[in-house]
Formats: sequence, C-alpha cells, structure tokens
Amino acid sequence: MTPAAFVALGGGHGLSATLSALRRLTDRITAVVTVADDGGSSGRLRDELDVLPPGDLRMALAALCEDSDWGRTWRDVLQHRFTSAGDLDQHAVGNLLIVALWELLGDTVDGLDWVGRLLDAKGRVLPMAAVPLAIEADVVHADGTHGVVRGQSKVALTTDRIAQVRLTPERPPALAESVAAVRAADWVVLGPGSWYTSVIPHLLVPELADALLTTPARRIVVMNLQSESETEGMGPCEHLDALRQHAPDLRLDAVIADPRAVEDVDELAERTEGFGGRLLLRQVRRGDGTPQHDPLRLAAAISDVVQDYLGDVGAPASPTPTGTHPAADTSGGMAR
Repeated sequence: MTPAAFVALGGGHGLSATLSALRRLTDRITAVVTVADDGGSSGRLRDELDVLPPGDLRMALAALCEDSDWGRTWRDVLQHRFTSAGDLDQHAVGNLLIVALWELLGDTVDGLDWVGRLLDAKGRVLPMAAVPLAIEADVVHADGTHGVVRGQSKVALTTDRIAQVRLTPERPPALAESVAAVRAADWVVLGPGSWYTSVIPHLLVPELADALLTTPARRIVVMNLQSESETEGMGPCEHLDALRQHAPDLRLDAVIADPRAVEDVDELAERTEGFGGRLLLRQVRRGDGTPQHDPLRLAAAISDVVQDYLGDVGAPASPTPTGTHPAADTSGGMAR
C-alpha cells in the first residue's frame, strides 16, 4: 500500500520537531518553510546577497536526515556555526552551502534539492514564497495603547499582546511547487512552532492559503507545549482562535495536544469541533520534562490520527511508526 504523502508547514524548531516525527512514518514528506527570518546568519546573508533567508530551510533539511552515521554527520555539518572575531562569526555552514548552490544553479528549488540529495534527506524542503518576506504585528501595549512591531526577529520577542500579523509585500507570490505539494498531499500538518512568525504566515500568502483551504488533504494542527514571548499568556484555545482570526474559513480534521499543556480539555475539544475536527490528547513531550516534542511520541500520535480516519471513504494509506517509545502515553483518545 502506498504510504501517505505529508506536507508540513512552519519554520524553525517547531517544524524540525514535526519533520523528525514524520520521517519515522514515511519518506513522502514535503516541508514548506517560512522565509521571513531577518536575524542572525540568515538575516545577514539576506541583506548582503538579496536571497531568501536560508536558516529555517537549513533546519528543515537537517531534521530530515536519517539517524545514521551519514545522516548525523551531515546534520552536524549543516548546523555547525563558526566562531571567530571576523565576518564568519556565527554563520552556519548549511546557510553558506545553500546560498552557494543558489548562486551556482540560479534556481532556489534545484539548490535545495541538491542539498537534500547530499544529505540523503527523507523528503523535500521548499520555501513557502518566491521572495523574501517581512512580518509586521499590530500590538497592544500593557497600558492599553496600540503600536506596530516590524521584523520577524522583533515580533518573535515582543511581550506585547499581538492583535494581528501581516506580511510585506502584502500579497506575496507563493512558490508554485509548494502550492502543488499542498494540493497533492494526503495530510497537511501545521505547527508546532512560533505561532505568529512561523505558523500563521502560511495563511497570509494568497495562493498558498487558497491551497490550504481547498486541498482534499486532511489537516492536522500540532499544539505547542508552552507559550513563547510572542504568545505569552495564550493557551491552546487562544492559539486556535488566532488561526481562526487570520483564516476564518480554515477547516481542521484533528488537533494533537499534550495533556499537560491543556487546562480545559472540554473547551479545547469544543474549539476543535468548531473547525470541524477532533481532539487527540497524547503525551508528546520528551520524558525528561523539557518542553520539547519527542519525535517517536509525536510520530505515534500522528499515526493514531491517520488510523482513526482509515474507516472513512477515500482516506489515505496509514503510516506505521518505525519505532515505539518505551514510555509512550496511550491514555488519550480522539474526541468526537
């Protein structure tokens, strides 16, 4: 039976967590990555060479490396940062490699595909848009006044309440290959990750948003394990509210949440049902208690979602995790 095709959307460490889980289920994976980073090595290369910021693309490729000597070595090479008193300080090797291939080949997608072949990556990595993007956020300060925060790195660190985010340019062109991947997928996964700067931006690129709304694929949202600076004080329900605000017509089939991150299960189940979906509670965090997703636990939870839909007409083939976690929690269930 043909394995299901997954598209995972996001950026940074959140997308890496999803990809690390998905590569245990299938090699039919496409990562669609945000391209609004303006800080660190990515920001410097973006400003100096007028290219897409490569950092989140690099992290996605690294997450798709196999857990073998080859995969671990190339993952470490890709992620290695120089330390010096000169211009190379804190540049990531993978960022330089990606940009070099873009210059040599003159094609963004070909360059990323070549890196994927070098790494023997279990899937494909694509940018969500064909041009670099900037993020702006309307915020409410602690004293009730309103303001605007500009730039992905600044929005990610703001502690003011974010009312809304938008992209510059306002209606950026989507990458055609990313749109095609979403339309051809069996399953689309949003989150976890920085909600306003990595997850929601995909819903603000018109062609990509249209594909997310109209694809026949089923849609899964993986919730964060804790709030971040940009979502300070927001629980899972408020995260779903933010999705609804920026994409009122978005439909979800399942929401995966860790029980320890949910204060009111009934309320979250009700919010999920409002999107047309079902809530699955599973322990997906690491066993050491750190607020990081465990790849095997998350893979098992995603597999449970797929299995739950197998009885539906036209459901895609089910993946099976390539391992089991010794401490996996199986007490949760799909709320209907």
